[in-house]
Amino acid sequence: MPLKNTTTLLLHMAPYTTLPLPSLQCGTLLQSLTNSKSFSQAQQLHAHAITCGTLLQNTYLYTKLSACYAACGHMPQAQLIFDQILLKNSFLWNSMIRGYACNGFPLKSLVMYREMLNFGQKPDNFTYPFVLKACGDLLIRGIGRKVHALVLVGGFESNIHVVNSLLSMYSKFGDLAIVRLLFDKMSVRDLTSWNTVISGYVKNGEPEDAFLVFDHMRRAGGIGDGTTLLALLSACGDLMDLKMGKAIHGYAVRNVGKVCNEFLMNSLIDMYCNCDSISDARKLFEELKLRDAVSWNSLISGYEKCGDAFKVLELFSQMFVGGAIPDEVTVISVLRACNQISASRLGSSVHSFIVKRGHKVNTAVGTALVSMYANCGSLLCAHRTFDEILEKNLASWTVMVTGFGIHGRGREAIAMFYEMLGKNITPDEGIFISVLSACSHSGLVGEGKEIFYSMARDYNVEPGPTHYSCLVDLLGRAGYLDEAHAVIDNMKLKPNADVWTALLSACRLHRNVKLAEISAQKLFEMNPNGMSGYVCLSNIYAAERRWKDVERVRALVKKRRLRKTPSYSFVELNKTVHQFFVGDTSHQQSDDIYAKSKHLNEQLKKAGYKPDTSSVLYDVEEEIKEKMLWDHSERLALAFALINTGPGTTIRITKNLRVCGDCHTVIKMISKLTSREIIMRDISRFHHFRDGLCSCGGYW
Repeated sequence: MPLKNTTTLLLHMAPYTTLPLPSLQCGTLLQSLTNSKSFSQAQQLHAHAITCGTLLQNTYLYTKLSACYAACGHMPQAQLIFDQILLKNSFLWNSMIRGYACNGFPLKSLVMYREMLNFGQKPDNFTYPFVLKACGDLLIRGIGRKVHALVLVGGFESNIHVVNSLLSMYSKFGDLAIVRLLFDKMSVRDLTSWNTVISGYVKNGEPEDAFLVFDHMRRAGGIGDGTTLLALLSACGDLMDLKMGKAIHGYAVRNVGKVCNEFLMNSLIDMYCNCDSISDARKLFEELKLRDAVSWNSLISGYEKCGDAFKVLELFSQMFVGGAIPDEVTVISVLRACNQISASRLGSSVHSFIVKRGHKVNTAVGTALVSMYANCGSLLCAHRTFDEILEKNLASWTVMVTGFGIHGRGREAIAMFYEMLGKNITPDEGIFISVLSACSHSGLVGEGKEIFYSMARDYNVEPGPTHYSCLVDLLGRAGYLDEAHAVIDNMKLKPNADVWTALLSACRLHRNVKLAEISAQKLFEMNPNGMSGYVCLSNIYAAERRWKDVERVRALVKKRRLRKTPSYSFVELNKTVHQFFVGDTSHQQSDDIYAKSKHLNEQLKKAGYKPDTSSVLYDVEEEIKEKMLWDHSERLALAFALINTGPGTTIRITKNLRVCGDCHTVIKMISKLTSREIIMRDISRFHHFRDGLCSCGGYW
């Protein structure tokens, strides 16, 4: 059989023609090709066969060489030789179908399968597993079912490898009913059969059924391996079932062994993080001798999910010392941590790290950067980064709309929303929440109502509880309390705690005690241990000086052993985040901070400041109330920042709760007194203070 490109191949393989040519016989070559999985060895054998003329005389050797290249994953070389062979047998076709299917070319695998049929070669039990794999990878149900029919016609329905491939294909399609039907009909099952079904249930969002199959497997005498445990640990994380997770951990130690258990450590760490058991995750992490990027990412992501931004940043620093290289997953978790504490300088440093390392700012990373800048008060940087994302997805648009919203730029948020629709991107529940929230922060009642009622009418998105909560908040903030209450009464869904909380907050803003009591009662019935309702109702009573009612609510809180979330504020200085609590004296500059606060108080009084002690919700003397106001965490953070930064430096403060009215007034006045821009983020939005004014316009 002549070779068309023999000269080209000889020149290409010149470096490999140094083997002792006469010493290799045809049988030896065949044995070497059968055993070889090395591309370089295959090239050496190929060159030798060409130079000694063996290849030209032996079609079987030619077939083996093509199969060898396919097994090594080098499909162009395999295809080149395959095309020269006229008498193609099933072994050759199967090797090519398998090579394409297993090396990321499922479509080419199906093309090769079609050519095989056209050639007149019948598929066998070595053909179908890889054809079915290709159908599953491409999610082509129609072809997959036709191949299934041919399996039945050919009598291969009892071949365990073919049936396992059918299980895998239908799992990828999400057709779990067919998976279970095929599985139950199997007379013989191996570990692959069990693992395919267990993994299929987990990947398709039915983790409970995965555990039922695992229990069936154990009762049948089967013992799981690493693949089984990886699927089950993922299921535990999905269910947030710590008890089951620990049981699987114990099973792994008892049945899989220490070596494989080391391999599963990263999955165990991830499972404990997903089950909110960060201490167990940290313990396992400390036991790891070799920590790769996955190990660090699992723990960093765990701390980020539980809101411990400081631990995230600490681990990120330690990761470099440990020799691991941060990747895209690391960067996204760290940027989210920067969001939590408005650490803009740290976030910018991460951005610089990405650029310097040559990492591609893809859609996911770009979206995380937009979110970070927006949540750190740098809306201009967020918008610029958003414009640089080449392939914007729905998440990208959502974070930008959210960014405009939390900065009080409602009209820009709406414009961004409609621009996205103009790009033919289909909106989902999430972006409607963002744009409705933006309307609420800016008092755009008409626009918000129109968007809300367009959801189902124009976009086939049924409003959920969070959308109704946004609508109630929109109406309530604007003073339309009766209309907001009517919305709740006429909801298609049963109102949840968030909806009543939105109305209760509006009642506090507009001092409607009667409706507040109705809202609070509904809230307490739904969530008797939720602290926010008690705090809000107590504050409403305190604002009306109904001190007996205040004490009644506080007594109820004490009886139920509930604890109020402590108020605290963050401020970043030289890439270090400083935290302050109410009346905090733990900071090393505490004396200077309180001295600065006293000096500011004196200056503000000269400028006409009169304390609004209604923000102090205790029945004490006015003088004590005034002192308590200056103990607020945001004022301590501001005093610290003023001491430690030069004139003209923008100050960024984050508070975990809503800023009080008096602090809002004070910061406005200080921005004018010091000629500083002060950007403050509270629990719901940003306030940009400049020259005695705030971007919220008093609407928050």
